[in-house]
Amino acid sequence: MSELATAFDRGSRAYDRLVGLNPGYHAHLRRSAAAIPAGARRVLDAGCGTGASTAAVLDVLPGAEIVGMDASAGMLAQARRKSWPDRVEFVHSRVEDLASSGVTGPFDAIFAAYLIRNLLDPDTTLAAMLDLLRPGGVLVVHDYSVADSLRARLTWHAVCWSVIIPLGRVVGGDAGLYRYLWRSVLGFDGATEFAGRLRRTGFTGVRTTTMTGWQRGIVHTFRAEKA
Repeated sequence: MSELATAFDRGSRAYDRLVGLNPGYHAHLRRSAAAIPAGARRVLDAGCGTGASTAAVLDVLPGAEIVGMDASAGMLAQARRKSWPDRVEFVHSRVEDLASSGVTGPFDAIFAAYLIRNLLDPDTTLAAMLDLLRPGGVLVVHDYSVADSLRARLTWHAVCWSVIIPLGRVVGGDAGLYRYLWRSVLGFDGATEFAGRLRRTGFTGVRTTTMTGWQRGIVHTFRAEKA
């Protein structure tokens, strides 16, 4: 298990309480999930965490079969404690290892919220996602990206050190995961660079939009297709 997965395991119990304090967190997940085509019947929620992203997909696609996967057993344990319809299942795996966990494609869509930024080798994972999609399938990525905007970077610094990191210490008892969050966002691709990364992987029709409120220019939706 990676050190990051272990850190998410430790932070899993307080995670839902912390993200629930973020104005617009769940609404923004639903907004990105709505970029999945309405006709999608089988969806992979990659990096599903405690199931907040899974709930967003289920909200916009109530009839879809959803496979939620995550590398953190602790986060998955929190997800599984919630009430889900039978067509939702959770798998402890990385995207690249899904076949060995008994999950194979094709999927009509893949939703990846707050995942790609945390990967040591995002290109390999994106290539695996492309392989898992059917022709015409859609990848929707929901993630932070501030490299293209000084205003966004300054806002991110201010929010992290005045709100997110202190709350992580008070609510979760350990701010380490949220200091990592601060650093990882600053080190991630800008929106333009990430769109280019998707195209180089082989995705087509790449489009980018951003969220509302304080997260404008900070959290983005990336939508791409498999030709």
